[in-house]
Amino acid sequence: MFNARDYFLSGFMQNTFYSDFDRERLVEEVPRDEFRSAFQIDRDRVLHTPTFRRLQSKTQVFWSGEYDFYRTRLTHSLEVAQIGRSICSYLQQTSDLLREDYFIDADLVEAVCLSHDLGHPPYGHAGEMALNALMAEDGGFEGNAQTLRLLTERIFSARKSGMNPTRAFLDGVLKYKTLWSELKAVSADQAPKNHFIYDEQQSYLDWVLEGRDFPVEYIPGRVRDGFKSIECQIMDWADDVAYSLNDLADSVRAGFLSIQKIEQWAEANGMEVTQGSALGDLLGAIRTGKVEPMLGRKIGTYIQAVQIEEVQNFMSAVTNRYHYKLHVDEEVRAESKVYKKLAYEVVFMSPELNQLEYKGNYMLGRLWDILSKRYVLGEDIPYQLLSDDVAGEIEAAEGVGGKRRLLCDYMASLTDGSTSRLYKRLFVPDVGSIGDLVG
Repeated sequence: MFNARDYFLSGFMQNTFYSDFDRERLVEEVPRDEFRSAFQIDRDRVLHTPTFRRLQSKTQVFWSGEYDFYRTRLTHSLEVAQIGRSICSYLQQTSDLLREDYFIDADLVEAVCLSHDLGHPPYGHAGEMALNALMAEDGGFEGNAQTLRLLTERIFSARKSGMNPTRAFLDGVLKYKTLWSELKAVSADQAPKNHFIYDEQQSYLDWVLEGRDFPVEYIPGRVRDGFKSIECQIMDWADDVAYSLNDLADSVRAGFLSIQKIEQWAEANGMEVTQGSALGDLLGAIRTGKVEPMLGRKIGTYIQAVQIEEVQNFMSAVTNRYHYKLHVDEEVRAESKVYKKLAYEVVFMSPELNQLEYKGNYMLGRLWDILSKRYVLGEDIPYQLLSDDVAGEIEAAEGVGGKRRLLCDYMASLTDGSTSRLYKRLFVPDVGSIGDLVG
């Protein structure tokens, strides 16, 4: 008799790249259906969460809501996922190291790419820096660490295991594997600025590695963080591609990157602007009004600039996910760095964006101050400023540090728009309505 589950699993199990070790979930569960792989379930769980949908109103480069065509964290994540899947397809077709029954799972990579920015707060990197400063005495805040917290504890929190991810999926989003306290110890006890996970997330790192310690040569910081699964490496490059090319298109359309500004920046940095150079191609596209097609072609070039090579390390015998390294053509990587440097110095550091970042930082700081006084420090403020469920969870937490972490969760979950509305309701006299929703 035909059995759909046996038929599906027999087809899925032909991919011998992955084992039960990779598909194991944080908490054992009985599969709910017979037609999806473990990695497809990971992807689908992310797609159907409010956390993912909130990315549509979080800053990528320009504040969300400024204009309809600007990218947000949501559209950026979708583009990264498409690029990630395309890289998997390209490698499957071109690499002698992969076979029809042995390949990097595109559904897994898509899930990782869709999730890579889930933990980022409102107002982009300005919001991330603001919350990290506010949490400086309580373990810090980092967008990638927050993504790990969401996936393991906050999404579908009734499970007490987040969305209960597979090991391969959780490892794929672990862009950094250094603890906050480890970075603090090597930086003269100064609070780390970024690139860490929270100390209390050590157990998830242990689970991903099945309890194995890092060899002594994997020192905390850049060296250890460079130890990534192949899926994480693909996500990382797909993110770089989207960041250096797609975000560039928004900057041109918004008027932040003009021919004059690019030429001035090129001269100041000793960069070539001749035809065929990175900046020459961009200038030619601006002059002909074909920026999007030019950058679209470069996405294809960047996707095809990869190959995989075998490596040996302390995890390579345990899982194929650590048996391979993604190699990106050096010329393409160098071009990508030029575009990223251009965008950072001309766009992100512009007075216009810095003013907005300052405003976002200020609003988050002032909101934190009043909410912390009311719900963390327990000062006598006779007003319920947060919804009952949020307020109740914070007030029930043990210790000041635990309460602050939950307040930080709430602040990070806000969108650009909800932060602005909450700020106006609390601090702007002629704004607000009894019909408004908090948050």
